[in-house]
Amino acid sequence: MNRKKLFIPGPTHVLDETLQAMAQYPMGHRSQAYKDLHLKVVSGIQKVLFTEQTILLSTSSATGLMEATVRNLVHKRAANFTCGAFSERWAEITALCGFQQDTFSVEWGQANKPGEVREALESGRYDVVTIVHNETSTGVTNPMAEIAGVVKEFPEVLLCVDSVSGMAGLPFYFDEWGVDVVFASVQKAWALPPGFSVMAISDKALARADQTPTAQKGFYFDLSRMARSGAKGQTPITPSIPHLFGLESQLERMASETMEARFQRHRDMAKRTRAWGSGRFGLFAEEGYASDTVTCFSNPNETDLSRMIQLADGEGFIVSGGYGNLKGRTFRIGHMGEHTLDGLEELLSVLDGILAEMEGADLK
Repeated sequence: MNRKKLFIPGPTHVLDETLQAMAQYPMGHRSQAYKDLHLKVVSGIQKVLFTEQTILLSTSSATGLMEATVRNLVHKRAANFTCGAFSERWAEITALCGFQQDTFSVEWGQANKPGEVREALESGRYDVVTIVHNETSTGVTNPMAEIAGVVKEFPEVLLCVDSVSGMAGLPFYFDEWGVDVVFASVQKAWALPPGFSVMAISDKALARADQTPTAQKGFYFDLSRMARSGAKGQTPITPSIPHLFGLESQLERMASETMEARFQRHRDMAKRTRAWGSGRFGLFAEEGYASDTVTCFSNPNETDLSRMIQLADGEGFIVSGGYGNLKGRTFRIGHMGEHTLDGLEELLSVLDGILAEMEGADLK
């Protein structure tokens, strides 16, 4: 099978070894063998997130965990901070679930800043903050350490973070920063096929969830129930065991590479991608807040992006157009997971050839 190389912001490239690990024969999810696997994976994820607190495993997309977070943790009112399509989704979910909420938005391409978070929380109206670590639609990374430092000043407020396109590619110091929830699906920097998500949750957030009525939490995404099962090396419902095998394989690879080397590899790929596009395209992200896992380019020279993407597909490389409000106006290159600088250079060389061909055709 001639597989095309995925340089989209997810799903991203999956190694053959990982796919082979996921193809292992299934086991009973109440067996000792499963318990051992579950606890091994949890321990590995704790190392990736620099935490000793609870890890939950969810056979769902990360959008499910967005909903789980607000259903389990909002008792008073949520402050939803948005800077792009996926942070806006979380605000929409909060409202659709019937919770009181206010949305604090910045222009797409801009980052949420600590000052705006402090200003909102000083009102005393909120008990949950939702925010995206790495906004996939815009290629913006929010300053999480600084924002977490602000939220710490308000002990009654829980800080809940979507790190879907950040986790396992960007540093995330869960305990040091004092975050209460962070989650991600596995098809991005974890470099696994989609269909599974992981969450770290603080003791403080679990105590809040324990006080939340079951009718509000529901069954499938009851974080208290998930934590009780997790303490026994289980999940409340049948999990996707292939994803556990895949996570085991990826965690072993990360341990061998080391997390700092992995973070540096992502920095290097981002730096190279930004340098490549700086002359022909514009960086969409606000200066100083560009993501190290996905780069979003604007299009000041009005290049035919659809044509460029189509021609790249014909060469066996998949890059992504703009998302949501940015469709047709931007394009994105995902450089995360198991991609390397050498593989990235291959893509950029192909794009150079395509753009030269397109420019030549325009001059005829």
